[in-house]
Amino acid sequence: MQTATVAAPKTGTDLLQTRQHFEILDGLRGIAAIVVVIFHFMEIVYSDYSKNFAGHGFLAVDFFFCLSGFVIAYAYDGRIEKMGLVEFAKSRLIRLHPLVLLGSVLGLLTFFFDPFAAVAPAYSFGKVVLILLTSILLIPYPVMPDRYFNLFGLNAPAWSLFWEYVANLVYAAILWRLDKKVLLVIAVVAGAWLAYVGFRAGNVMGGWGKDSFWDGAARISYSFTAGMLIYRYNIAIRNKLGFIGLSILLLAALLMPWFKLNWLAEVLVVIFYFPLLVALGVGSKLSSRTQGICSFSGKISYPLYMTHYAVMWAFANYFHQYKPDTATLAWVISISTIVLIGIAYIAMVLYDVPLRKYLTAKRKLNK
Repeated sequence: MQTATVAAPKTGTDLLQTRQHFEILDGLRGIAAIVVVIFHFMEIVYSDYSKNFAGHGFLAVDFFFCLSGFVIAYAYDGRIEKMGLVEFAKSRLIRLHPLVLLGSVLGLLTFFFDPFAAVAPAYSFGKVVLILLTSILLIPYPVMPDRYFNLFGLNAPAWSLFWEYVANLVYAAILWRLDKKVLLVIAVVAGAWLAYVGFRAGNVMGGWGKDSFWDGAARISYSFTAGMLIYRYNIAIRNKLGFIGLSILLLAALLMPWFKLNWLAEVLVVIFYFPLLVALGVGSKLSSRTQGICSFSGKISYPLYMTHYAVMWAFANYFHQYKPDTATLAWVISISTIVLIGIAYIAMVLYDVPLRKYLTAKRKLNK
């Protein structure tokens, strides 16, 4: 999940040749992060995704990957040769890893202090230490059967950050050097791979667990490359949809119903619809009325994504223990989502932003 930052877009092909902050894309990322939270609540309630109104919320990750490819190419294509792989890696670690650490610690706390189930006694001290270390270092370690062998048992969404790191490193080592026509070929091959994954699995939600590990590679390979191509081909579709209009279009994909050929619908959304939304987001104008919403939405998106899962396993134990009715669940999920947004904001203000500022200042002093 990246931050793309800008003022009002300019006209024509000049748009992607200026250093801007694409606030609408930031705002859309926040909308997607909130849907992910709701999706994670709802998938605990409904194991049958066809009955889950947010059953396609997981596609937000593919939207994140596409945004990331665009933002990385936009921000670094013109300067990565000069800065080098090491400095690039440092900049990405400072941007992403503080919340990886916080998400792991929060996950550890709820692992030990789940009010609805005693989970920790089933694990030895040494195993818990190893689970924590691999989570902090972002090394996949799917060894928790009671957590469906997630790659990261303490903070499940970290699986996408693992692939984000992989994509960033491949970009810094190889992709930035490639001609856009070569990138287009890579995207076509990756798209075919993604289609095969969707056909084989019946969906494109894999990548989070040990049995679907390589599905994550297919998802990041296509969407990250597609995002890069939006920048490389200078695709900015001018429109007047604004943040509200584009949010509706994004929600239409994330909240769409399940179809008979569900896997195909998901593949088409990822391959064509999300890159189109990014291009529309680049070419749309931000109104003063929605600027504050966009700004807040973008700022809390990554903190929300990386901290919310700490409560999900506790919610799952609460749900299975008490079996609350629909009305109660509606209240619990709604209030919990608002609280999680508040926690994300606090994490951003008191932890993430200050730590990143400190690390950035220290990095400059050591140059």
